[in-house]
Amino acid sequence: MISKRLSELRKKKQWSLQYIADQLNIAKSTYAGYESGYRQPSLEAVKELAVLFGTTADYLLGVTDKEHPTIELTHLTFHMTIDGEQLTEDEIIQLIAFIRAKRELEKHKK
Repeated sequence: MISKRLSELRKKKQWSLQYIADQLNIAKSTYAGYESGYRQPSLEAVKELAVLFGTTADYLLGVTDKEHPTIELTHLTFHMTIDGEQLTEDEIIQLIAFIRAKRELEKHKK
């Protein structure tokens, strides 16, 4: 799965094999091996590739089909911060209410 995803992402961004190899400080043939399936990238390389392509390791490895992760604000299992200060549950509820109200207003403008 990773070879297919790497190839798709590279072509989508219109990057050359050499460009990606240069970004990772590896030989072009090494990266080409990742795309062909001849070589398997190390965990560190998978992490670097995910950062380079702006996606997640889970997407590259085929664990998920979502190229970009989705966070559901109504079921938080982590802490959110703004300016380094953690949001309270009440602030999160207000944020969700604001976004819902804004979306509703946008619907009526159309």
